[in-house]
Amino acid sequence: MDSSVKRRLTLGFISSWISKLASTIIQLIQVPVFLHFWSVPVYGEWMILNSIPSYLSFSNIGFGSVAGNEMTMLVARDDRQGALRVFQSCWWLIAIICTAVIAFLSVVLYYIPAARLLKIHNIAAYDAKWIIFYLGVSVMLGQFEQLLQSAYRCIGRYPFGSFIKSMMSLSAFGCMILAVVFGAQPRTTALVFACANVTGTVALCILVRHDIPWMEYGWKHASFAEIRALTRPAIAFMGFPIGNALNLQGTLLAVGYALGPTAVVIFGTARTVSRVALQMVQMVNTTFEPEMSIAYGARNFPLVRTLLRRACQLALIVAFVIVLGMMSVGPWFLHHWTGGHVPPSRILLDILLLVVILYSLWSTSSVLMTSTNQHQRLATYYVLGTGLACTLCYFLARRFGLYGAASSLLVSEIVMNLYVVPASLRISRDTFPAFVASMMHYPHFLRPAALLARIRRSAPGLES
Repeated sequence: MDSSVKRRLTLGFISSWISKLASTIIQLIQVPVFLHFWSVPVYGEWMILNSIPSYLSFSNIGFGSVAGNEMTMLVARDDRQGALRVFQSCWWLIAIICTAVIAFLSVVLYYIPAARLLKIHNIAAYDAKWIIFYLGVSVMLGQFEQLLQSAYRCIGRYPFGSFIKSMMSLSAFGCMILAVVFGAQPRTTALVFACANVTGTVALCILVRHDIPWMEYGWKHASFAEIRALTRPAIAFMGFPIGNALNLQGTLLAVGYALGPTAVVIFGTARTVSRVALQMVQMVNTTFEPEMSIAYGARNFPLVRTLLRRACQLALIVAFVIVLGMMSVGPWFLHHWTGGHVPPSRILLDILLLVVILYSLWSTSSVLMTSTNQHQRLATYYVLGTGLACTLCYFLARRFGLYGAASSLLVSEIVMNLYVVPASLRISRDTFPAFVASMMHYPHFLRPAALLARIRRSAPGLES
């Protein structure tokens, strides 16, 4: 890898770290704050209502993500005109879809007794509908943010785009927390959060236009043929938000139906702690993803192989280190983090941490497939695996409690590893033996001898 790639990877890693730090701060702060100002049943029902709008994230059929990959590969081949054509085409398509989805959501909420169907008793039925609507609008605006971030990604400034997104997330979260602290009830809290996200999206639109003058808004370069060419990978991309919703919110709903809202809080907080390790792995993925698009777009397969190997190696190292640390301090942290409101369980936490280990290899390998729009079969396997895990979660929770619910999550991780690793090696034109051997080969600056030499240079007195 040349110096420019290493520099972008370094900045990307820092921006990803900031992004995950922001996400971790949000997850760590919101639980004790909500439990302090709201009762456990109310917070449990808020989590259930909060899980519903996430299903709307697949409504743009993945055009935002696919467009970002395509724009990056086009700019890597010096085709800015093509990148602008993709941007404008997808912008208007997403605008039309989001408008239609919000209108449909309004009609559905007007006629459907959402609170009764979700077994909501501590939040008023009328308020429950408005909470879903406000949070749904916030989710739909996220589709524009993804496309706007792609504008920075395609010109190699993805660290800056990620940083801006992190600041927007923290600002929206801060507004929501302040609303809770000042006595806002769930409905008002959802409205404040949605308004903060609307403001952030408008600000990002203005910033992109200022920083990238050739990335123009409008419909002059929009093309239906461009949308048609991206339709197949975009439809496939829809499987990832569906799978994520099944894996995250679907399992919470399954636990809620099987064991009640109190069990949702116990399961959700334990998984939040375990996902600290998972988010560190995702940080590696987001760092390498833009570079994989650039290298593949330029048909630089030696660099593609190197990026894939180093990404998987780093993800495994991060996963093992963080998981070992969380196994040691996780139960203690969980007890103090929730102020004793949620009983910690070492076995439950250990099962959820094992999920992270299995996740780290396939998720990092899959980045090469998603970043080059070769993810059609990957999305199918992901939906099938998470769907099976979500179904098992309900039945195992009924039979074995929270331990059974956590064990069900292992199913999707096993399914994904069996498919993703060989498929990614074919794309990078690598072999399995060479890939495994590369996992044992560390960069020079990480080798023990090199580390010892650096220590000795920094502290000469140790040589004696």
